Formats: sequence, structure tokens, C-alpha cells
Amino acid sequence: MTGTTIKRDLRTGRSLWADSPGLGVPVRPLDAAISVDVAIVGAGISGAFMAHALSKDHAVAVLDRRAPLMGSTLASTALLQWEIDLPLTTLTQKIGVANAKRAYLRSRQAVDALKQIVAEERIVCGLKDKSSLYLAGDAYGCRALEAEADARAAIGLDSQSLSAAALSERFGVTRTGAILSSGSASGDPARLAAALLRRAHANGARIWSPVEVMQVVSDPDGVTLLTDAGHAVRAKSVVFCCGYEFPKGVPTPGAEIISTWAMASKPRQRCPTWLKDTVIWEASNPYLYLRMGGDGRLIVGGEDEASATAHQDKAKLKRKSEILTGKLQRLLPDVSFELDYGWAGAFGESATGLPSIGPVESMDHTWAVMGFGGNGITYSVIASQIVAAEIRGERDPDADLYRA
Repeated sequence: MTGTTIKRDLRTGRSLWADSPGLGVPVRPLDAAISVDVAIVGAGISGAFMAHALSKDHAVAVLDRRAPLMGSTLASTALLQWEIDLPLTTLTQKIGVANAKRAYLRSRQAVDALKQIVAEERIVCGLKDKSSLYLAGDAYGCRALEAEADARAAIGLDSQSLSAAALSERFGVTRTGAILSSGSASGDPARLAAALLRRAHANGARIWSPVEVMQVVSDPDGVTLLTDAGHAVRAKSVVFCCGYEFPKGVPTPGAEIISTWAMASKPRQRCPTWLKDTVIWEASNPYLYLRMGGDGRLIVGGEDEASATAHQDKAKLKRKSEILTGKLQRLLPDVSFELDYGWAGAFGESATGLPSIGPVESMDHTWAVMGFGGNGITYSVIASQIVAAEIRGERDPDADLYRA
């Protein structure tokens, strides 16, 4: 394929973020029973935001059967978008006008909240404001995107419909249309999660690893976690932020676990100047998405499959990288892409594209967070806000949107 090179030393199966600097998190083995206000199960990006939110006012323990950050966080491509996988117009048909509006506005507020946290905590994670270019595809064409842009604008979200001519002139992309929106971002998810865990640790939270939760028992006064370390963890409240791996006895809401693939170029990739400030995704199924990293890498992902295990197939990783490279070449034919990293992971989909955040059925004092769709980091922020409020005995006005 013209302009494309796949090196033999390609770091297949290894996420780009695994080699990021600044991933150190203070951990300790669980060598005695402990009692805390809140136990958080999972030390990835969701657990990190949760620990950051709760450690300011509570004694917090974070437990993970792996080292911190080693789950689905490393599979992320960290497009920090407020746009939901389902367009506003489609989401409206599924959950109604008022709820769809609330979901989109809350997502937009969450991206702003994330940026504020990074700024206030002085977190170095390559966070950069980006515009979002949503291209017409086989799922939604130019007319659907025109209606979508109008619907977003009607509720105060900055979205502009672009014709095929305007898209070609401004971006050199050949599609029947697109939506250009402001307010998104990109960053390094591993550095962000590690920094949040370190800030929580500075507030008194403790991270215990490796510790696997084997059984969960709730009672009117709290929750007991039985672990493989032979020591119990007693907590007034428990929050499961395990991605898609839940301990036995914890019911999970219905959703489809799927596989996804991603790749990154060598640093200092030659790309159009506008791509440094813009993330791209398309209204297709499966959809392609891409963005530039701070070191000039081009990061590309997509090719999702409805399989919970396909991402484990190393041979398929090579094939998916070739497919993604081909799609990229057709979209941006002048970009010469030299592949450096290729990786895969699993994530969940829901019928609405919204996450599941809320109490665990039949278990007192227990919450579960599952960040379905392509907005996992944005949803992690929302989850930390909702659960922290409920643990304080308060009510988040949008909590009902995310109940399974």
C-alpha cells in the first residue's frame, strides 16, 4: 500500500501507553485485614477518578488484582469527547427528547470537568483541546448529519454542518458531509490515571495490589470483601470499577462485550497541520477514528467486532492493523503512515451508548460502574460525580440516566 510501512520490530500487542513516562503509583500488598469508608475495586481510569473524588472526604482503599493501569485503560485511545456513540437525534428516539438532551449536556459538562481537574491538579498527561470532525458514513449520511448538527445547536452545543465542498476545501477530505464541533480533547490515559491515583494517595487513599476480590458479602451496616490474600476488607461502601471483569456474586447489567483494535505511528508523523487540533471519527459501523498525539504520532483505531475474545488473537491484530491502515490511506491519501505500535482490547456496548452507573442489585452499599461505548474516560468522570454524591447522601440530578 502506497506510503505505508509495517516494520518487523512493530510492538504488536503492546499498548503505546504502556511505555509512557510517569506511571509510578505507590502500592502495597494486603498483609492484614483493613477497614475503610470506601473500597474501590479497580485501579484503572474509572477507579482513579473515583478515588480522586472520594479520597478528599473519606478513607479509601483501592484494590486491583493486577498492577494499577494494567486493564482496559491501556487499550484506550483517549479521544476525550462529549459526543456519544449514538447521535442526539437517534438517542432522542430511544430515550426521549428531555433525557437525550440531558445526556448530551452532561457529557459536555464532564469533558469540561476533566479539563478543570487536570488544570487544578497540575497533571501532566498531554491533555490538549481538540475539535471533533464527524464524517458522514454508511450509518449516517450527509442529510442525517445536517439534522444532527441542527439538533445539537438547538440545545446549545457548538456543532457546524459541513457540505462535501466545504469539507474538501477546509480539510482535504472526500465525504458527502461532516459535523465540526468544539470542546473535545485528547491525552495520555495511563499518565492521567496514574496521576489521579497519586493525588488520591496524597489525600490518604491506599492502593493495594495485587489483591483479587473473591467474594462480596453485604449487610445492613456495610460490605465485606474476601480476598485471595486471606485478609478481608471491610467497607461502609464499595464501588466496582473493574471494566468488564466483575467478581463472582456481583450481578452485571446486560451489555455486549466487543473487541477493538488500535495502532500508532512512529513519532513526528507528517500530517496535515489541521490534524494536530482535530480528532476524526466517522458515522459508520464499524467506524474509524484517529487523532495526533503530543509527540507527533498518529493514533488510529476501530474495526470493532462483536466478540469478547477476538482481541486476544495475535494473528488478527496484524490483519486489523492492515485494514485500519488501508482505511486511513483512503481517507488521507497524502499521509505516509509508518506503523510502530499495534494493540487491542475489549469494551462494552449498550443499546443507548450510555454507561451503567448505579447501585448493584440486591447488594446494599454497593455501586458498579461500566463505561459502555467510546466515551469511557468521559463516563468515568460522570461516574465519579454521581457515586461520590450518593455516598455523601446526596442526589445527582442525572443519576437516573445511567441506571441499567
